Amino acid sequence: MPREDGKRNFVLREEGDTETSVFSGSTPRQAALKAARRLEPASSEETGEKTEIRLRERGTDKVHIYEGWAWKESSDDDAPEWLGDEVTKANVSKQGIEHLDE
Repeated sequence: MPREDGKRNFVLREEGDTETSVFSGSTPRQAALKAARRLEPASSEETGEKTEIRLRERGTDKVHIYEGWAWKESSDDDAPEWLGDEVTKANVSKQGIEHLDE
């Protein structure tokens, strides 16, 4: 169910089907990328440990399943000073959609 600004809310489902954080985005992938940035970052994209990310779209029974990983990278030369020397980047790969029986 989109908000007025077109964004949708997705709830992160942890083990045991507990729901913790809420991520907003206009697409499920956008919300999954935000969730993936909270993972423990590796030193490079190639060495990033892939973790399953399950996001339930609020107001529906759909659970979007992604494989996500994060890594540290040097910030750009034109990045603002408050950003620091390193930034966390992330990537996700869609694995599918499940529908809850609840």
